[in-house]
This record gives sequence, C-alpha cells and structure tokens, in this order.
Amino acid sequence: MGARIDWSLAATVGKRLVRPGPKVTEYTLDAAQAELADAAVRAEGPVREVTGLADGLRVPSALVVDRRGWVDAASQSMRSMLDGDDDGESGGGLSGKVGGLQAGGLLAFLAGAILGQYDPFTPSGSDASEPSNPGVLMLVTPNIIAVERSLRVVPSDFRLWVCLHEVTHRVQFSANPWLRQYMLDNIAVLTSDAGESVTDVVARINSAVRGGAKREKGVIGVMQMLQTPEQYEAFTRMMMLGTLLEGHADHVMDAVGPAQVPTVEQIRASFDKRRTAPRNPVQRIIRALIGMDAKLAQYIRGKAFVDEVVGTVGMERFNTIWTDAETLPRPDEIDEPSRWIARVL
Repeated sequence: MGARIDWSLAATVGKRLVRPGPKVTEYTLDAAQAELADAAVRAEGPVREVTGLADGLRVPSALVVDRRGWVDAASQSMRSMLDGDDDGESGGGLSGKVGGLQAGGLLAFLAGAILGQYDPFTPSGSDASEPSNPGVLMLVTPNIIAVERSLRVVPSDFRLWVCLHEVTHRVQFSANPWLRQYMLDNIAVLTSDAGESVTDVVARINSAVRGGAKREKGVIGVMQMLQTPEQYEAFTRMMMLGTLLEGHADHVMDAVGPAQVPTVEQIRASFDKRRTAPRNPVQRIIRALIGMDAKLAQYIRGKAFVDEVVGTVGMERFNTIWTDAETLPRPDEIDEPSRWIARVL
C-alpha cells in the first residue's frame, strides 16, 4: 500500500492545508518548546519506576515540533510503516498522486489534533544523534498550548502530564522491542493484496448483512465486512494491542500524576470532559471515518483492563503481558480481565 502513495506529495499537501496554531509570541513558543523537551526527559524516571520497565536504558531526547513538522515526520513514518520507498519517490503514476492528495488531507486534519505521539516506525538513522534507536517521541507544541489554554490548566503541569503518557509508550517499546515487529507483521497482512474481485467483496458484504452475524459498531464494523477473514484477524490483533498500550499509558499517568503533577485531578477531569464533549456533524463524520472515536474507546476499555489486573495481581505480575504475542489480551478478555489472569497467570 505504501508504495502506491506519493508520500512526498502527501507531505507537501498536508503542510499547505494544515491550519495555523494559536497565536503566541516567539518568547512563549521558545519557552514552551524548551519546557516540553525537559519534561519528556523528567517523565522517564517516574514512568520507569511505576511500570518496572526499561531500567538501565538510555533516556533519548524528544522531537518537539510544530504542526508542519509533525506532517513531515508522520509522512516519513507512514512511508516506512507501509513499506514504501525511502527515497521519497514512492507512489508514481496517477494512483500515487491521488493517494498522496488523500493522505495529505488526512495528515493536515490530524496535525491539528495530535498532542504527542511515540512513533516506533521512524527509519533507523533518521536522527543522527540516535542512530540505533528506530523510534522517536514527538510533541506538537501549538496543539499542547491550544488545549492547555482551552482547559485553563496550569501549563507546566499539563505539559508534564502529556509527556507522562507519551513517554509510557516509548518505554513500552524500548523495553519490549518485539512489539514493533509484531505491529509490522500485522500491518503487512492488513495492507496485502488479497486478490479479491469487487464481486467477491460485494458478496461478502451481502452475506454479512443478511446473515445477521454479530458485528462491531461504527468504523470497526465496516472494516469487519470489507476485510478478508485473515485481514480482520490482523485488524483485531492491532486493536487489542492499541487498547492495551493506550490503557496502560493512561493507568501510568494516573499512578504517577499525584506525585509529579500538583493539579493532576483538575487536568484529568477537564481533559476527560473535553474527550467526550459534543462535536459538530462534520467533525463527527470525519472522526468516525478515520476511527478517532474507536481510539477513544481504546483509552476507556484499556485503562479499565489495566486498572483491574494491576489492582488484583500487582504491576510486576501484570508485566507478564509483555512476554510475547500469546500473552497479550484477547478480544474476550479485554472487558473481562479475570479471563486473562486465569489464562496467563
């Protein structure tokens, strides 16, 4: 799939379409960037202590960017993740241009919504100072400033709070390098050409609709009908992993927060209210199409799972979950953590 998208065009279009961030003085912007870089380093110690992961590993620096910088980094990551050419010449021909335009529009939309992101797919050597580290933690300064202003929270507290979540993702992957390849293997299945004709796809959709089989809601249910059984299994594995990673990060935020972030209770309450706030019809349609509401459900379900397992067996035994693919939670376990405990522990 990656080779059929012109990622150079996607980056160009995304940077042209992305909306400017909030108005700030150069002094305020520089101060925020410096504080975020420092917070990303300071968050590492408490996260490692609470999780029991990544002890002894070097603490890498974060990439603090604006929205256009995030578009550049994300397009590079997507090219690498989807196995496009690394020379920027992927996606030749008309279909590549169309794909590039579509990807650029999506990147522009997301560039205004992402606060921070750990990207495990950035090609090795993209950061000359860390040639052996394939992943990078990105923090999007204008988006963080915009949200902290809208929530009316203490900026320094909010910035550290965001870093606690994203650093947890970095620690998850640093301590468990197999996760990156596991994701790549499933993405390869998802993006492979199944060799199906349009007739085959239509027949499967008709069968699903008429058969009355239980389907998920929203965009996940659509994926269930459109994908082959093998692709949907890979999709489900990715959803379960994402639910675990996001829930674990939210759990760690709340575990670390009270000792590190004085106003954490206000921040959590305001942020959760923002997550579930009503949106206009256009926003709801876009969020549904790109799966952002499904991602919100990942935070909620995943955190409930991690909270219960850690509360029952403790963090040390919970960490058995990172052993390999067989110890990750299954779909019937994510909402019933006792099933995972019985199977794995």
